[in-house]
Amino acid sequence: MTKDTEVDMKDVELNEMDPEKQPMTGDGQTGEKNGTVKLKVPEDEVTFTGLSKEELMKVAGTPGWVRTRWVLLILFWLGWVGMLAGAIVIIVKAPPCKPIPEMNWWNEGPLYQISDLKAFAESLAGVETKLDNMNQLKVKGLIIGPLHTVDKDQPFTLDLKVIDPTEGTEAMLLSLIEKAHKKGISVVLDLTPNYKGSSSWFTAGDEADVIEKVKDAAEYWLKSGVDGIKVSDVTVPAQSMYWSELSAVVQANRTKDVKNKLLMGVTKGVSVLEVSQLVNTSGIDLLLSDLLSMQKTVMERLSVMESLSALKLQLGWGLGAAQRQQLLPEPTAPGLTRLYHLLLFTMPGTPVFTYGDEIGLTAEGDVSPKMVWDIEKEPAEGTANETAEAVRKERVDIRKWFKSLSDLRGKERSLLHGDFYRLEASAGAMSFLRLWDQSERYITVINFGPAPQTISLKTQVAEGVELPEQAKVKLSTDAELEPDSMLSLDSIKLGPGQGVLLQFPYAA
Repeated sequence: MTKDTEVDMKDVELNEMDPEKQPMTGDGQTGEKNGTVKLKVPEDEVTFTGLSKEELMKVAGTPGWVRTRWVLLILFWLGWVGMLAGAIVIIVKAPPCKPIPEMNWWNEGPLYQISDLKAFAESLAGVETKLDNMNQLKVKGLIIGPLHTVDKDQPFTLDLKVIDPTEGTEAMLLSLIEKAHKKGISVVLDLTPNYKGSSSWFTAGDEADVIEKVKDAAEYWLKSGVDGIKVSDVTVPAQSMYWSELSAVVQANRTKDVKNKLLMGVTKGVSVLEVSQLVNTSGIDLLLSDLLSMQKTVMERLSVMESLSALKLQLGWGLGAAQRQQLLPEPTAPGLTRLYHLLLFTMPGTPVFTYGDEIGLTAEGDVSPKMVWDIEKEPAEGTANETAEAVRKERVDIRKWFKSLSDLRGKERSLLHGDFYRLEASAGAMSFLRLWDQSERYITVINFGPAPQTISLKTQVAEGVELPEQAKVKLSTDAELEPDSMLSLDSIKLGPGQGVLLQFPYAA
């Protein structure tokens, strides 16, 4: 084959169309296989490329655009200045926040008193196993004891640094303190000297020696990790020239950035004036009295609360706690335990309870009642006694009520350290207001009487303090008052032995 022939063949191969690019139809269209389509672009189509930089500058310099830019710039700065001025006006005219008072751990929640370890959980080791249960109640402090050794009315046998072997050991106490601290619970040790005798501080002639022993023991236990000490019948030693030494020991164990140690006193049978004087002169951090137990009428109790409301961070309140007993029984109205819970958790001051108060446990005579555990465990089918089962369910409900109130008090500033205002009262019913600055406000209404009551609250409480027309039901023992429902304050109807906690917001 000649050279020219080879060239011709190559031309043929080049000119021959690739089979894959063969027309898909026989009509000469230009479609290709594999979905490839050729589009014919019209030759007269114009592509917009935008204005050039020179053209843009020329247009931007026209009088119309210059005026537009100036108008937009002025509007921007006017808006910015207006917003700044508005923010300043809001800040200036807004009411200043009231400074929060200095709070200690014993002001932040209830204190739980275990005066009889055997009845509660057999020993100190048993108390440790129940810490989770107390943590659920939002308890901030345990008051343990007395635990020390002493023979009744025999001051020479008093040894406040030695734990009665029937109660446990020092190692058990230190272990309890360590575990309680991990759960945010403080431990207070009751060092009342002659707790088995008729006079807590023996006789007047023993005063100096006994106070010295309490002082040495307080220093010993505080350095061991105890968070505070408690002494009963404090009016006796507080009048002594040696009392200041005991107070100084507790004060000396307070250091910066470490939670304060508590000096707690208990007094019984004294007047409102004496309580006030004792708080202001003795150096006691928290004074628990039996004033509420002494007052037999609603009016009297309200007057006590009102008179001492300014000392709320230094006062503990209980109904039976000052006597190391459960809530005092008063058969004048059903469901009284819940009403006492509502009162103690919402009145100004620190609520102090004795073990079993959270389930409505009551003592029989002078013997400490045995604590009841596992109340939420239902009996096996067919084994339940109807009466016992009704009691168990009632205790479950009371404990839920206690937990709800304890949780609410720990969160709300008005209930923690808010101001107290006495509202309406009658022979069997009382009402009062708690408020703090711009926080949610709370109204407690309780009918202790055996008959239904209708309470009408006035709008004007005091200068600068007014009530709204309606408030929201937060908690209630009365089935007719459902939580989150709105209630008119000019006609609050409560059944016998019922109570309600109402909430309303701050209004500028």
